[in-house]
Amino acid sequence: MKRYLTPSTTAWAAAFIAALAMTAQTMPRPATASDHAPTIPQLAGEAGSFATLLAAVEAAGLSETLSGDGPFTVLAPTDEAFAALPEGTVEGLLEPGNKATLASVLTFHVIPGRYSLADLAARRHVETVQGQRIAIEVNAGQVQIGDANIRAQDLEASNGTVHVLDAVIMPAMDDLAVTADKAGTFKTLLAAAKAAGLVEALKGEGPLTILAPDDDAFAKLPEGTVEALLEPENRDSLAAILKLHVLEGRVYSNQALGGATVASLEGTELSIGLTDGRLTVDGAKIIATDIDASNGVVHVIDQVILPDDTEKVSSKTAPTCSHSACSSMGTVR
Repeated sequence: MKRYLTPSTTAWAAAFIAALAMTAQTMPRPATASDHAPTIPQLAGEAGSFATLLAAVEAAGLSETLSGDGPFTVLAPTDEAFAALPEGTVEGLLEPGNKATLASVLTFHVIPGRYSLADLAARRHVETVQGQRIAIEVNAGQVQIGDANIRAQDLEASNGTVHVLDAVIMPAMDDLAVTADKAGTFKTLLAAAKAAGLVEALKGEGPLTILAPDDDAFAKLPEGTVEALLEPENRDSLAAILKLHVLEGRVYSNQALGGATVASLEGTELSIGLTDGRLTVDGAKIIATDIDASNGVVHVIDQVILPDDTEKVSSKTAPTCSHSACSSMGTVR
């Protein structure tokens, strides 16, 4: 799916370039190429079909990094792939004011380390230097990366490997707040974030992981609970509850399964488990996973996670929150 792009802050460009260099130094190198082989930019230049990509790399300030030691795996859209973007997209990206957005798009096409087509085909997804990950599918022997097909593979450079794509793959460009708003099922969560003064955090650089109760989850709370929490005098309690639903960094569902607990931004360790084959966090079922945003990832949960001495609530079992202090929510852990 092709998306129109919006400008971002120029500070992000430097962060992407620094991340690119740092991850390259720490990643393993499962394959090798002759030191006499061309660098990735040189290889692209010799091919003659990546003029737009090279112009974009230069405009984003990534040429020197992609000529460095690496190794990198570059998913390289052809000139035809860039030409297929909506009219004006490439020109807009190349404008100096959109350098950070351009860097985001380009680093979404870069994987730290050197990986062959066979390496990629063995995975369900791969994490990029940009921070978001890309889904991988294999259909009838054809490897698909996001919305693009690999048309040529395993082109070896001295500092990495290049796979040729027939389309430009776009990262999620909306921040966490906009992503939740566009979904249309998080009106209560967004109202609570606004009342707690946390909307700006959802729009910040992040990255953050949001365990997002949908409107149905909030509707399970006892009558009057949400209204009480939205009262100005209960702002601190509301903020503490919301921070129970935030993790630092991008934590994808498969990564969460790697441990027994995850630390919330509020400081509490939340338990991770499996119930009837479904991932749970502190007993709340995760009903949708790995929804990417520009500054984090969202997992949708079916219950509101509450402080220590209040269990996950349903209309039958939870105590009623008092209108003045929400005392039945208990002391935040």
